[in-house]
Amino acid sequence: MLKLSDRVQATAASSDARPTFDIRGLTVEFPAITGVPTVAIRNLDLRIERGEIFGLVGESGAGKTTLARSLLRLPPEPGRIAGGELLFEGQDIMSLTEVELQRTRGRDISMIVPNPRSELNPLLTVGEQIANVAQVHLRVSRREARGLALDILRAVQIPDPERRMTAFPHEMSGGMAQRIVIAIALICSPKFIVSDDATSGLDVTVQAQILELLRRLAQDRGSAMLFITRDIGITAHFCDRVAVIYNGEIMELAGREDFFFRPAHPYTIMLMAAFSYNQSLRRLWARPEPLPGAKVHDSACPYTLRCPLAQERCRIDRPALREIAPGHYASCHFPVRR
Repeated sequence: MLKLSDRVQATAASSDARPTFDIRGLTVEFPAITGVPTVAIRNLDLRIERGEIFGLVGESGAGKTTLARSLLRLPPEPGRIAGGELLFEGQDIMSLTEVELQRTRGRDISMIVPNPRSELNPLLTVGEQIANVAQVHLRVSRREARGLALDILRAVQIPDPERRMTAFPHEMSGGMAQRIVIAIALICSPKFIVSDDATSGLDVTVQAQILELLRRLAQDRGSAMLFITRDIGITAHFCDRVAVIYNGEIMELAGREDFFFRPAHPYTIMLMAAFSYNQSLRRLWARPEPLPGAKVHDSACPYTLRCPLAQERCRIDRPALREIAPGHYASCHFPVRR
């Protein structure tokens, strides 16, 4: 099983062993014309420990962004959180008033998005935008806020930060704009960071720089992070634990070493096979997409139509996420054994 960093182990051994984020039974629904809502996240449980970088992998449409935004109680419109608890530092976010929630967002919980151009205000300099966040959440003077903004620009390795303070977003490259978004997310030293595919669209060199920057800044500030990505390979080098999500449910969850050396769920293996140069391996685990409109019953495993190991039990009995080895969980009746 994966050995977490000394920082994570020391925190886990402390008297306060509660996780930074404890998601219990989260269900998110979207209304449908038929009157029966579409379930985007179904009864999801997840614990993210203090100081941990937790990777969440899945295809487009698996529910990653819906989960990310729901943790801030902002599910994509017109979705709604239909049930569950979102315990942040022991406090249920669902019970907070709107004013309390606004104080928490940005200060204690922050989010890094994949498209910085859509998030940055084109009419304000990047220095103003970073300083505004510090001034609102940290209750500091304008002068102090600008000083903090300059410090965080140095921390995210923006060249010539004094000059960039007065630059506008359109004057930044894609990689630099992403660093600005990271600076805004981290200026208040949040306890929890949600990175939603934050490195997509960047070239490989810039992506590696951003990932290393995120890791270092999170460690320096003792922050926990939910790192969401479509690229399963990134998590092998970046995350402490990894989970795979499919159709709004966790299929497999394990420490990094177990996850990559002993994958158990057919969906996890399919994702890994997709990155393989071995054509026979890819053919063995890949299955055609289900026909449009094809559905499985709510009582069946959601992966039944694509699973090469599906049996009759899978079509009538929805598997629960269960521990198949210490710290290793899979939602499968017939996990792959080694």
